Amino acid sequence: MSKKLLIIDDQYGIRILLNEVFQKEGYQTYQASNGVQALSIIESDRPDLVLLDMKIPGMDGIEILKRLKEIDQTIEVFIMTAYGELDMIQQAKDLGAITHFAKPFDIDEIRAAVKAQIPIESLN
Repeated sequence: MSKKLLIIDDQYGIRILLNEVFQKEGYQTYQASNGVQALSIIESDRPDLVLLDMKIPGMDGIEILKRLKEIDQTIEVFIMTAYGELDMIQQAKDLGAITHFAKPFDIDEIRAAVKAQIPIESLN
């Protein structure tokens, strides 16, 4: 059974890039451009890991993270931010985020972190 990965980012290009990378790795991927979409996917599909951008119009990353953890504490979360806001990063970690990546991020670094956190079972 493949692992489920939800990508939440309001930037279309970043969602497409991450989606393609992780589909090729064998993950079942979902995308959301805002908090409402994200929470709907979380409710219905229960991803194993969420890549969460912190600056999303409407419902910001902290609010999405709080609601996500209310739905399912076991979902792992990596945050992404273009802003070096240490308070926000610390607040996200206090709410259960595992790690953060600064944008622009190194795609290989994110790929390695995701694979380490939710490895795809080998088919052999």
